[in-house]
Amino acid sequence: MALLRKINRVLLVLLVLMVFLLLHSSLLRATRPKFSDHRKKLGGTARAAAGPVSEEDNVIPVIICASEERLGAAMTTINSVYSNTDSTVFFYIVTLHDAVKLTRQYIKKTKLRDIKYKILEFNPMVLQGKVKPNSSRPELLHPLNFVRLYLPLLDINHKRVIYLDDDVIVQGDIKDLFSIKLKPGHAAAFATDCDLPSTHEVVRSIGMQTTYMGFLDYRKQEVRDLDINPRECSFNPGVFVADVGEWKKQKITKQLEKWMEMNFRKNIYSSAMAGGVVTPPMLIVFHDKYTTLDPLWHIRHLGWGPDVRYSDSVLQEAHLLHWNGRFKPWNNPGMHVDRWEKWFVPDPSGRFSLVQPESNS
Repeated sequence: MALLRKINRVLLVLLVLMVFLLLHSSLLRATRPKFSDHRKKLGGTARAAAGPVSEEDNVIPVIICASEERLGAAMTTINSVYSNTDSTVFFYIVTLHDAVKLTRQYIKKTKLRDIKYKILEFNPMVLQGKVKPNSSRPELLHPLNFVRLYLPLLDINHKRVIYLDDDVIVQGDIKDLFSIKLKPGHAAAFATDCDLPSTHEVVRSIGMQTTYMGFLDYRKQEVRDLDINPRECSFNPGVFVADVGEWKKQKITKQLEKWMEMNFRKNIYSSAMAGGVVTPPMLIVFHDKYTTLDPLWHIRHLGWGPDVRYSDSVLQEAHLLHWNGRFKPWNNPGMHVDRWEKWFVPDPSGRFSLVQPESNS
């Protein structure tokens, strides 16, 4: 009997220990930090081509969006970056759920199979209540056009990143762009719209607006209260370098969302240029708080009209060319198409193809 009592005591002690361990484990799970709901809305990471990458890996992180209908454009941009540097570049390719498989196949079945990359999914639900469905250019309302506003919430682990639109090609070494020194307190570096004489000439020829007046409606009190000179030069957010830590510290994304929601309620953007409602909130939030890029790292407006032409010397000297505007180099008509086609990687699925000019014969 004595032996039986001892066995019962041991079993009781073991039972108490097990209960204690279970409670301790539950408490640890309850107090473990979780991602915010805001980050969850952006979506997770699709199957990646490499493991986790950080600053210590000595890579240059480049973020580019790849929509299903413009997948070939994004791959052309990637090819131009990859082909013009000896540095290790890691591409974060952001797309929507339906295009993940196509994106992976495009890479694996072409010359791009050797790039280092990760595919990230973007959930457009994050834009509810922030973007109106009316625009003179509906393509600018594509959800991926807003990814640049949410960079710190993506599944990346870098202090600094480069963001590129999918209608650019890089002719220089991306390492030089990545190495720019940002001024203290600045979360990003952009190219202004008033930086190169060659750009001025093109802007004058097409009557394009390059000041805040072209993006904000100064008839609205909320805009006037900003006390920003309407004639102040704007910048283009299609190419920029971002300090992710500073972006988080200043809560840039929350500031941008504030103005998106304001426009949703009160229409504070100008209808002349705003279009995709991406540039106006960035102009407000980054006003007088951004570093200026070397203008050769953003020669733009190549897609602004069928008659927009730069001299060969300007095109040759440019480190980056941007076909912002309606006239893309993969469509017809397009300008300086030869510069873009040099880096084009044909779509193995045949979905994305170039629109060739009609023959006169």
